[in-house]
Amino acid sequence: MNNFQDYNNPQVAALPQHLKQFIVDQHYDHYTPIDQAVWRYVMRQNYSYLKDVAYYPYIPGLHKAGLTIERIPRLQEMNNALAKISWGAVTVDGFIPPAAFMEYQAYRVLVIAADIRQLKHIEYTPAPDILHESAGHAPIIADPDYHQYLSYFGSIGAKAMFSAQDFELYEAIRALSILKEMPDADPQEIKKAEELVEWCQDNMGDPSEMALLSRLHWWTVEYGLIGTLNNPKIYGAGLLSSIGESANCMSPDVKKLLYTPDAVNYSYDITKPQPQLFVTPTFQNLIDVLEQFADKMAFRVGGAYGLQKGIESKNICTAVYSSGLQVSGTITDYKSDADGNPVFIKTTGPTALSFNNKQLNGHGKNYHKDGFSSPVGRLKGYDQILDNFSADDLKKAGISSGKDTTLNFESGYKVSGTVNSILYRDNKLLVITFNNCTVTDGSGQVVFQPEWGVYDMAVGEKITSVFCGAADKESFETLSYQPKTNTYHPHYDAKTIALQGLYQQVRDCRENGTSYEVLLDIWDELEKNYTDDWLCALEILEILDQEELMPQMAAQVKFFLETKAINKPELSKLIKDGLYPIKHPVEDLNTKSQ
Repeated sequence: MNNFQDYNNPQVAALPQHLKQFIVDQHYDHYTPIDQAVWRYVMRQNYSYLKDVAYYPYIPGLHKAGLTIERIPRLQEMNNALAKISWGAVTVDGFIPPAAFMEYQAYRVLVIAADIRQLKHIEYTPAPDILHESAGHAPIIADPDYHQYLSYFGSIGAKAMFSAQDFELYEAIRALSILKEMPDADPQEIKKAEELVEWCQDNMGDPSEMALLSRLHWWTVEYGLIGTLNNPKIYGAGLLSSIGESANCMSPDVKKLLYTPDAVNYSYDITKPQPQLFVTPTFQNLIDVLEQFADKMAFRVGGAYGLQKGIESKNICTAVYSSGLQVSGTITDYKSDADGNPVFIKTTGPTALSFNNKQLNGHGKNYHKDGFSSPVGRLKGYDQILDNFSADDLKKAGISSGKDTTLNFESGYKVSGTVNSILYRDNKLLVITFNNCTVTDGSGQVVFQPEWGVYDMAVGEKITSVFCGAADKESFETLSYQPKTNTYHPHYDAKTIALQGLYQQVRDCRENGTSYEVLLDIWDELEKNYTDDWLCALEILEILDQEELMPQMAAQVKFFLETKAINKPELSKLIKDGLYPIKHPVEDLNTKSQ
C-alpha cells in the first residue's frame, strides 16, 4: 500500500510496518451493481434466518460494526463504528499468512478481504471475501467478552511456533481458493489444487503449535456455537456469513460436541461441510480452553522444550533469557545438563539481541550476521544469579571493563577474556562483551576462540520463553512472508457490463421510489438476453410485490423464477430462499438496516 490510510482509527494507526504491508485499498468503485446485489441477497437471507439462530441481535450488531443490509460497507464507515469499541478494520488481498492474521487480531484490527464473492458462489465461497469478514466477524465484535477472546487469541497466536509444512498448506489453500473463484478455471487444475491441499494436510507430520491453534480458531471464531447442546446459537463467522452452512449446521446430522481442550484433536477441511461443531456454554470457556493450551506452548514453557520446538520450526525464533534478553535468529543447537535444563544455545545466520521487543544498539542482525552462541545458567560458587548482579557485585567478582576475567558456570562452561563492556537494562544484567575471548564447554572443547573477534555473552539463569518470529520485527524484518499467488479479479465483457447496468437501474428504482415503469423495460431485456440470470428478476419481483405494482408482470417474473428453480436444481434453493422474505416480509427490515 503506497499511502497508508489509518481511517482516523487509533487501532489501525498503531499497526506496525510489517503488518501494514499486507493492506490494500478497498477501491469501493470496483464493486459492481451485481456485487451490491449479492451483498444484499446474502444479508437479507442472513437476517431472515439468523434472527432466530444467531447468538446476538443481528441488526444491532450490524449497526455497531458500521454495516447495513442494503450495501457493501465502506471501510471508513466501519472504522468510525468500530473505533467506539476500540477496534479497527483494514482490507487485504485474500488469505494472508496465519501468523500475520493472528497479529492483526492482537492489535484489535479486523482483516477484511477486499473482494466479494462472485454470484455463482453466492451461497459459499472458498476464498475469504468482504461478506465473510465483515458480515461474519464484525457484528459480534461489540460483545465485550467475545472481543476480549478474539484479541487475546491473536496475542497467543502471534507467538505460536509454525513450520515449513504450515506455509506449504497455506499456499496450497490460497491457490485453491483463487482457482475456485475463477469462472473459467480448468477443472483439471482445480482437481490438482485439491489434491495438493489434501496431500499437504496428510503430510503435516506432528502438527505445529500454529496448526493446532488454527483448529481452535476454526472451531470457535469461524464455526463456533454457544449455548447448550440441545439449543445452540451461532457466533462463528464462517457460519454467520454462509447462508448454506448456517442452515445446514443446525441439522441433527451435524454432531454437536461440548467445546473443551479436546477440540484441538479435530482437524478440519475448508472445502467440505463440517461433520461436527463445538458448543461453548460461555465465551469465558473459550478463554479458559485457550489458556490451557497456551500453558503448553513454547513461549510459556521455554527451556529445552521451547528450544527444541524452535529448532524444529526452522524459522526465525526468539529465545528469551531470564534477564529479559531476547535472542532472535534461527536456533540450530542447544546443550542441556543432566536435569534437562539448557546450558548453551546457538543460532545460525543473522541474529539480533533485544530487550522488551526493542533491538539493542549495536546488536542487530548485520552485526551478528553469522549467528550467536552463549552459555545459560548460574556461575559456580555464587548464590545470586548473574542476571541480578549489581555493578558492585560485578566488581567484587572481578568483572569490570578492561580486566581479564574467567567466568565458570555450574554447567562446566567457561568464558575467559578481557571485559570490554557491560550492558544493563532495567537493573538487569543482559550482556557482557569480551575481547580476546575463549569459551569452552564442560569437556574442554572450544566453542569460541579469540580469532573470531569480539564475544558477546548473554546473561540469564534460564531460557524462560521461545516463540516464533523476531522480538523486534520492525528492525529485523524488512519484508514479511509474501504469498506466491495473486487473487483473481474478473474482467467483464460488454454483455456483462450491460447486465450490471440493469442491476443498477433496479437499485435506483428501489432506493429512489420513482420511475417504476422502467422495470418493464428491464424485465424485457432480461427475458431477451439474460435468461440465465435470476437475482435481478428476484429484485424486480421484490419491488413489485412490496409496492403492489403491475400484478400481471409480477406473475410473469414469479413464474419465470419458479420454473427456473425446477429446471435448474443448482439454483432451486437459492431462488426459493430468495422468494421467502418476499412472501414473508420481515417487519421493518429496510428501516432497521438503514
